[in-house]
Amino acid sequence: MQKFSYGKIFLLGFGFFGISVIWSIYNSYVPVFLKEHALPSWLVGFIMTIDNIFAVVLLPYIGVLSDLTRTRLGRRKPYILAGAPPAALTFALIPLLRGELIPMMIVILLMNLSMALFRSPVIAFMPDVTPSEYRSQANGIINFMGGVGSLLAFFAGSWLYRLNPTYPFIASAVLLAASSFLVIVLVDEPEEFKVKGGKSNIGGELGRLFRRSFADLGGTLSAAYSDPDKSLLFMLASIFLWFVGYNAIETFFTSYAKWYMGIGEATGAFLLGFVALGFLIFSLPAGFIGAKLGRRKTMTLGLLLILVLLFLAMQLPEILPVEVAVLYIQGVFLLLGFSWALVNVNSLPTVVDMTSREKLGTYTGLYYFASQTAAITGPPIAGLFIDLLGYGALFPFSLIFLALSAVTLQFVKRGEARRGF
Repeated sequence: MQKFSYGKIFLLGFGFFGISVIWSIYNSYVPVFLKEHALPSWLVGFIMTIDNIFAVVLLPYIGVLSDLTRTRLGRRKPYILAGAPPAALTFALIPLLRGELIPMMIVILLMNLSMALFRSPVIAFMPDVTPSEYRSQANGIINFMGGVGSLLAFFAGSWLYRLNPTYPFIASAVLLAASSFLVIVLVDEPEEFKVKGGKSNIGGELGRLFRRSFADLGGTLSAAYSDPDKSLLFMLASIFLWFVGYNAIETFFTSYAKWYMGIGEATGAFLLGFVALGFLIFSLPAGFIGAKLGRRKTMTLGLLLILVLLFLAMQLPEILPVEVAVLYIQGVFLLLGFSWALVNVNSLPTVVDMTSREKLGTYTGLYYFASQTAAITGPPIAGLFIDLLGYGALFPFSLIFLALSAVTLQFVKRGEARRGF
């Protein structure tokens, strides 16, 4: 049995660090490149959801496949090796093909496919090497590393972009390749998931492995449905609901700031930065609080705080001058980031602790299925409410879905930390 080490988790966090750098740069600049080809905004928006579509379709399956894989390196590293290098290469090519829409779209599709190959395995790697009672703390470390990657991408990336638009893409590709290399070289997989002599089961047995992975995924979903307490289904419903509510604010707050508050989109984006900052600062403590208080109680506390804070943020522009309201919203959004950390950091450990060690990748894929389905469906639904009722409907929409997630969370009976793996 491997010995748990926080240092090992920090090293493993470089995997999420590299992924976060890539997506932060991608979401910041690729929409601009697409819009330069006179594409309608709805089509740009659809293209920007390709990663979410790949996530919904592929991540649960890739998670199962990695659970079943056995190689000399283990069961997760082959997917990192298969996905990270082509993802880095195709990402670096995007700005170089900026002037040609079809070639740029081809590398965008290949980059998204490559990223989907290793996202579930690299995240499932954490519970592989972390005993149950430490998984909330470990996920806090992983999220902290991801937050550092995002902040680095936003601040250093914007500076590099001013020098040359290709620089942040090339630098991010190098960081992804380097961080993935560190994970492969410095973080060892458990011995029970390795095979000796290089006799892997993803060579001649690949077809059988594919068929078995489909059967295993179907069996897992059937078992979740027939489970008497249906904890997994309620947990996945909660994840879907709170991401719909949260993504609505993340997607439309800058527009709300401009068209409802009258403060401009740049100020709105600045205010959202306080949510990211609060999450980064509190991601580590959130994991320890979850381990001490209990995961469901911690997530419930986080959701209740978010509901109070969003209601307060909705009321401030109505009762205070806009300039004063903006100052108070900075503090409210900082606390919102703290509260979101309580929810987000403890959710993945809750899901993976509903299963055995053999199916950690499967359950990681199901977690991403719920969150990415929300990322695809949430913004259009929120946008429809805004179209019908105006931007004043943004916060009530978010509050409704977050409140519903708090309700479904109370039906989750399993997923707390236990002794050992």
